[in-house]
Amino acid sequence: MITTPLSLFDTRTRTLSAVTISDEKAVRIYSCGPTVYRDAHVGNLRTFLLSDLIIRTLTFAGFKSSLIQNITDVGHMSEDLHEDKMLTESAKRNLDPFAIAREYEDRFHKDLGLIGIRPATAYPRASESIELMQELIGKLIAQGNAYVGEDFSVYFAAQSFPSYGEISGNRLDALQPGHRYEYTDDGAKRFHADWALWKAAGNRTQMVWDSPWGPGFPGWHIECSAMSLHFLAGHVDLHLGGIDLRFPHHENERAQSNAAAGYEVVAHWIHGEHLLFEGRKMSKSAGNVVLVSDIAARGLDPLALRLTFLENRYRSQIDLTWDALTAADATITRWRKKLKDWGPSTPTDESAAIIRSLSATLMNDLATAELAIELRRIERDESIAPGVRAEIFRAFDQIFALELDRADVEVTLTPEQSNLLAQRATARANKDYGRSDELRDQLLALKIAVKDGPTGQSYEVIS
Repeated sequence: MITTPLSLFDTRTRTLSAVTISDEKAVRIYSCGPTVYRDAHVGNLRTFLLSDLIIRTLTFAGFKSSLIQNITDVGHMSEDLHEDKMLTESAKRNLDPFAIAREYEDRFHKDLGLIGIRPATAYPRASESIELMQELIGKLIAQGNAYVGEDFSVYFAAQSFPSYGEISGNRLDALQPGHRYEYTDDGAKRFHADWALWKAAGNRTQMVWDSPWGPGFPGWHIECSAMSLHFLAGHVDLHLGGIDLRFPHHENERAQSNAAAGYEVVAHWIHGEHLLFEGRKMSKSAGNVVLVSDIAARGLDPLALRLTFLENRYRSQIDLTWDALTAADATITRWRKKLKDWGPSTPTDESAAIIRSLSATLMNDLATAELAIELRRIERDESIAPGVRAEIFRAFDQIFALELDRADVEVTLTPEQSNLLAQRATARANKDYGRSDELRDQLLALKIAVKDGPTGQSYEVIS
């Protein structure tokens, strides 16, 4: 086993401990991925950024990693089955559910690219891993950790796993019937906290597979156990997800995986905190769901979202605002200009010492917020030579991934685009903000994102 210099907070043990490489080759990472019935919003993307940040940090320190991130394309498999979100979206749009899944899966990958998240080693789909899940379920039944209920669904016997609750602190004897996600109204379970590994199809006709227990579909938690055990060869050095998945998803996944393997499968459970938007939880009902496309539509570089996240600790709740995103966009623009002004990097003993010191800061539970503060201080410190500052900023852009050396792109506007930009500048000068907003929307339809700043309007061509 190899011990890396990166220490992370383990949710299960409640301790800060070093990341280890169990096979002495690469850090094996599993990250819960998207359910592809809608676009990933910025709160989802904060969680997905966590794996990228960890991998970039490990790479910076000289270590390899392997990331598996699942794609849930067999429905939103919570135990509350009164609404399957994949099938609901399918019915609403009159499209095959797998066509919807592929559409949103493609959009998910594009959004990741826009905020600098590198692709995972593999993105196994749940729909293509049914056999893996059924094999695991069969093993759990054979061991006595699962049983077939009277409804022909298969349930995990929660009481067969004595250490249940170590991740979340929720003990079986304290869980009440009907607790979140584990509701059932048919009395098929032997114990109220048991959960479904395989659900009998009943009247359902789409997204149904044959199984040894009859036609049905997988429960919510089993795909992550099956995929992590299979694709990471039976051991996970780091398991990542949002704090909302800590219970019941990760608690149940741990029980399934450990029961099947006979040992502690995951060495480190890492959870990213919640994100609010302008003081409220994001939701469709509140009308405040923000997508990467919304950020680009305001003329902001999507990487402003990345910087805003990195200016906060991953374990701290963020209250994201448009003002914060605008400020981050201005910072990125300024840093890109500074690098041009500073010129070529100058590796020196001074730059090496500063990089070592800042690296040590970063390795303490991904202290990107403290690192960002130090970079701002170095930016202003005229006692540090320009080339040395350039060396430091370029070094840490390997982790921040803000494309600080990105070249300016020459853009040739059409006559229509140029005319609308001129009209909008005039409208802004005349304080005709209603007309200005109309022209902004017309320009956006022509792939021109406009933003306003102290020196007037600027624009960016968007894809």
